[in-house]
Amino acid sequence: MVTESDIEHIAELADIGISRDEVPEFTTQFNAILDYFEVLDTVQGESAPAAGIINVFREDEPRPCLPQEAALANAGSTEDGFIKAPRVM
Repeated sequence: MVTESDIEHIAELADIGISRDEVPEFTTQFNAILDYFEVLDTVQGESAPAAGIINVFREDEPRPCLPQEAALANAGSTEDGFIKAPRVM
């Protein structure tokens, strides 16, 4: 069972701003999700049938790639031939 302190810790790790008023609701929802997983663990699975399985995806076909200039044409910022993105951390 997940406690309110667990939810606060998870929110801090995920850098999610949760107010003290929201913590009980999140705790209830989180525990309900975990209860559903316990139900799923009790389901007996069957192996997939050997026949009748078909690949609905197209076959891979080698094609010429997009030229670098065209790939960078709409980029907001580039550096040394690459798309420059903002730092994440």
